Amino acid sequence: MNAQLQQILDNSAIETLFQPIFDISNQHILGYEALSRGPKGSELEMPSALFSAAIACHKISELELLCRSRAIENFVKLNLEGKLFLNVSPKTLLDPCHPKGETLHLVEHFGLATNRVVIEVTEQEKVDDGFLLLKTIAHYRELGFSIAIDDLGAGYSGLKQWSELCPEFVKIDRYFIDHCDQSVVKKEFLKSIIELAKATNTQVIAEGIERAEELRLLESLGVQHAQGFLLERPSLQPSYEINIHCLKHLESSDNSNAFEQSMAIGWLAVEHASIEATTRCKDAHSIFEQDKTLTSLAVLEHNIPVGLLHRDQLTEVFAAPYGHALYDKQPVTSLMDKQPLIVDENELLDTVSQQITEFEFDIRRHIVITRSGEYLGLAPLRNILKHITEEKIRHAQHANPLTMLPGNVAINEAIELRLRNNYPFSLAYVDLNHFKQFNDLYGYASGDSVIKLLAEVIVEACSTSKGFVGHIGGDDFMVVFDKNDAEQVCHDIISKFELQSRAFFTPEHIEQGGYWASNREGKKQFVPLLTLSIGLVKPDLELCINSHQVAALATDAKKEAKRYQSSHLFICKRSRPAPAVVRLSSQKEEAFPISS
Repeated sequence: MNAQLQQILDNSAIETLFQPIFDISNQHILGYEALSRGPKGSELEMPSALFSAAIACHKISELELLCRSRAIENFVKLNLEGKLFLNVSPKTLLDPCHPKGETLHLVEHFGLATNRVVIEVTEQEKVDDGFLLLKTIAHYRELGFSIAIDDLGAGYSGLKQWSELCPEFVKIDRYFIDHCDQSVVKKEFLKSIIELAKATNTQVIAEGIERAEELRLLESLGVQHAQGFLLERPSLQPSYEINIHCLKHLESSDNSNAFEQSMAIGWLAVEHASIEATTRCKDAHSIFEQDKTLTSLAVLEHNIPVGLLHRDQLTEVFAAPYGHALYDKQPVTSLMDKQPLIVDENELLDTVSQQITEFEFDIRRHIVITRSGEYLGLAPLRNILKHITEEKIRHAQHANPLTMLPGNVAINEAIELRLRNNYPFSLAYVDLNHFKQFNDLYGYASGDSVIKLLAEVIVEACSTSKGFVGHIGGDDFMVVFDKNDAEQVCHDIISKFELQSRAFFTPEHIEQGGYWASNREGKKQFVPLLTLSIGLVKPDLELCINSHQVAALATDAKKEAKRYQSSHLFICKRSRPAPAVVRLSSQKEEAFPISS
């Protein structure tokens, strides 16, 4: 083995594979992690064998320098954009025999700027001299290198190292990514890491992503950077640009629910013990006795839930005279709840809430959650009600108080979500014409009623169209359309509103087609009946970066529609931001502009 390793070192026989690290929020490649391999087909091809041999032969410093040199050289040769992530062992950094200043020499030799290199310090190795490590890292940072902690959560004192090293990046260990969508513990760990990263201004990278469900969860939690086989495997010739199709994994298989504001019930599923339908009652009783925290057990037939067995019901039966004699050997199906509420993991909380109201539920009970018909877990009714309440409170905080439709925050979120996912959509800006004069003449109560009517008309017209309805404020509404029926729905909104709004006018005004009213200068002018102006745009997903730019497009289209005396739908042909808006692309508006 020593001879093989020496031959690799003498001949620089190291290949470098590069794996992209994707910025899934802004849809570009942040950089590439360099992964070293020995000669193909040899015993030392894989890094575990290669580095183990180097440690055994006391050649780890020489091997790491060679790998570093080849990585920098190949990164420059391939003309890769973004940052180069280099794995460095803390022990190598602290090795007195390890040549100092070699990394700086290498990047200067190959013409790579130090601010494009990230030194990944693995957390799996124990470091005896923490002070010396801090000093070494500080030296790298002074030279312009960035620092990342690799494999966070996999080894020794990760949070301590984080607080001391103050890295620019932390890479979450693969263990916490693997099936994170199915583990409550892993979800909570990820949430904590993301919150800590926000507080310390550290960028989080989730590595080892292999399943679309993992990617969807991470994106929903706010993870911006992702790496793994699902997105792209390590290769000698990695991608130069992000593949938009790989991000389609973020969309659920049923796109009709892809942008619902309500949370799916599956997020509340708890991994819970279950029993087969053939289990005897006395055996189920033993399970309850062994685990005092259990209140219910799902009863399954071939992993399909058929009922729930409750501890209190079983205990009550066994406490009765002859209870054990009558039921010990009976299957649990004789005592179980045969009609529990069973829902698929993709059911929305709003839908589940409606189903709960149709059942007479004990607050202590559980709801059975399935995935593709098979048992996934249980959700305590108490937790479900808690989350439904939290959702309603959040909705109320951002909803328009008059119509209770989602307000500016939710509208922005809906647009940003579609932009991030590269999901095509159209946006309609709906505005009432002549509303101020109507409000002045007929009173604010009638004015409020008209706005409520318009909200009802829009919601009803959009009920069969996939999308999102929001109320900006006053008499201004926004509609996000995910189907290709936006134009037809907008025409329906105009015709239905014009017909139904006549109920607010006197017969005389209807006959005249309007009424006389004073303008702001006090001069009398003829005001037509209420009409609608709608501006409709289909933003270019490649050129529109944020909701501010999309809102500006829709506002311009609405202004064009208002040039007409009667109700009008203006379909904007422009799909890209105006030059003035492009200069503001880095800014995020908290609310859409409102115009009368």
